[in-house]
Amino acid sequence: MKGLIFDIKHYAIHDGPGIRTTLFLKGCPMKCWWCHNPESQRMEPEIVEKVRRIDDIPVTKKEISGAWKSVDDVMEIILKDSVYYDESGGGVTLSGGEPMMQFEFVHSLLGKCREQGIHTVVDTCGIASRDKFEKILDRVDLFLYDLKLMDESESKKYTGVGSEKAISNLKFIAQSGSTIHLRFPLIPGITDTRHNLEAIRKLAALLTSIKRIDILPFHNIAKHKYHRFKKEYKLKETPEPTKEDVERIRQFFEVNGLEVGIGG
Repeated sequence: MKGLIFDIKHYAIHDGPGIRTTLFLKGCPMKCWWCHNPESQRMEPEIVEKVRRIDDIPVTKKEISGAWKSVDDVMEIILKDSVYYDESGGGVTLSGGEPMMQFEFVHSLLGKCREQGIHTVVDTCGIASRDKFEKILDRVDLFLYDLKLMDESESKKYTGVGSEKAISNLKFIAQSGSTIHLRFPLIPGITDTRHNLEAIRKLAALLTSIKRIDILPFHNIAKHKYHRFKKEYKLKETPEPTKEDVERIRQFFEVNGLEVGIGG
């Protein structure tokens, strides 16, 4: 059993509790305009050109993004980091891309982590069949659930996929009693409309098992990646949200009694 991984981040502190090992899996059903990991979208290795400067001379080097790794190979990496989990209450986070695109690998890896008593987090956009989520519920300690746009047509426009399945799966996971932290990408002019914010707040209020939402402010640092991967970057003119913008939305969600984080 192998999975296609494009990055492994050691000592991560923003992908769940404690110090974590975050695995970034390639393949995603969405094509969000603001995606900061465009290399995650295609579920196949890709050639990327990277430019480095040596003595002020630009040198272009081609690298491959994405490598197939077996469950045992990945567990060997994870277990080397496990001393940090024990000390900090951390563990393993599966991110992407969308981990559920590589379900068999994810299901097996989560099972191995459970056998070792390692805390597990799955960062998901919710676009997968319900039966797949049902099969991993007892292997996941925390879901980081990306909730972007509630309106079906707006979601299709900006992510390439409608919102209905993501909302339905969120309700299912919440009703199962699983622990969920919402993740909300704050994209000026797209996700921060009054209608979208109110719809998210209303849904979170109905799903009482949701205790936290993390606001992820938009930034432009990924635009160079799009150039390297020869992909169109659609948000060149979009400004980053101000501190006042972020604070206003933080207060908006706190009305529900949610714990609100910035940056997640």
